[in-house]
Amino acid sequence: MPPLSAAIAVMLGLQVVCTDLYARRVPNRGLLAAAVAGSVAMLMLPGVSTGFPDAMAGLLLGLVLLLPFHLIGWMGAGDVKLFSVLGLLLGGGALLPLWIIASLLAGAHAAILIAARNGLAKGFITQYPPAFRVYTFVNESGFLDRMKASREGRKGIPYAAYLGIATLLVVFTGVSHG
Repeated sequence: MPPLSAAIAVMLGLQVVCTDLYARRVPNRGLLAAAVAGSVAMLMLPGVSTGFPDAMAGLLLGLVLLLPFHLIGWMGAGDVKLFSVLGLLLGGGALLPLWIIASLLAGAHAAILIAARNGLAKGFITQYPPAFRVYTFVNESGFLDRMKASREGRKGIPYAAYLGIATLLVVFTGVSHG
């Protein structure tokens, strides 16, 4: 994996994890900055960034793979744009591992939400002291209220955050390249 492209992808992944978990947003500025930086690197420093054919294939493949999910309302546009930019930065070969890891994390998130809505989390929180301390801190500090306000009513699974986590795993383990 080219080091400069991977570094840009890691910075983008970290930024998206924070913004999507907190506010359920994927800022276009961050996506644009990463895409421009990756494109400039690709054109100016071909040895340390993704090659043009692989980058374009990754960009288009990312768009084609997730756009249908956005069109039927299962996914936000930011998720699709992020996946496409990650394809540009990391190449098409990284998209399948990114997709699988992010989808497994999103599935686990959904399972936890279902368990919480059915009352299964309350027993865990009350019987596991560290979880109870975190739960108490979050509720008493006003953090949860500020986070909900920043979301402006946006709900759903933070798939872009899980793509960001998957990016870190793929880059640091090299899973997409053997």
